[in-house]
Amino acid sequence: MKSTEKIAIIGGTGKSGKYLVKSLINKGMQFRLLVRNPKNISFEYSGMEVAIGDISDINAVTQLLEGCTAVISTLGLGIPPSSPDLFAKATELILQTMSEYQIGRYVVATGLNVDADGDSKSGKTQLATEWMKANFPISTASRQEEYKMLVGSGIDWTLVRLPMIEQTDEVREFQVDLTDCKGDKISASSLAAFLIEQLESEQYNKKAPFIFDV
Repeated sequence: MKSTEKIAIIGGTGKSGKYLVKSLINKGMQFRLLVRNPKNISFEYSGMEVAIGDISDINAVTQLLEGCTAVISTLGLGIPPSSPDLFAKATELILQTMSEYQIGRYVVATGLNVDADGDSKSGKTQLATEWMKANFPISTASRQEEYKMLVGSGIDWTLVRLPMIEQTDEVREFQVDLTDCKGDKISASSLAAFLIEQLESEQYNKKAPFIFDV
């Protein structure tokens, strides 16, 4: 991407988001980070701007996205946790604002429990999906609704589905599969690298790949 282009980052202070931000800094990229509490930012970087607010607030989303060319989200429920239906509500505001600012690229990280067209989930992956539906029905349904919104939108989206995230600086060899999650974990740094790659790649445009460590 051009050095003058700015990326909007959602969830950048979370467990995986911190590694995304670190990778963006290492690449010298410019970004704007949405945070609920500025005390969660413990560093300074000249290429970073900060927007204060909640992703469920349209004013915060507007402040975050204005002047950006793409959006990456590693949004989780956070600490303290947000409402479990957050994902669908946030996606609605994000897509609305992206349309207003003519932002065409949205890269999102989500769980392997999301079902997508063309899936052929193994018994193990399907068992994990059903467990999430049974134990976290509202957030799982909200994640599924997020996928449906993306499919129905006119933007270039990629929904990256994940197994357990391992917090490590090690960028490991990983695989991508469009139908099943064939691994148990993914390095947070590998995830960050893959998310950033999608900003310029069209390979998984309008698709929902699984990624996992080899």
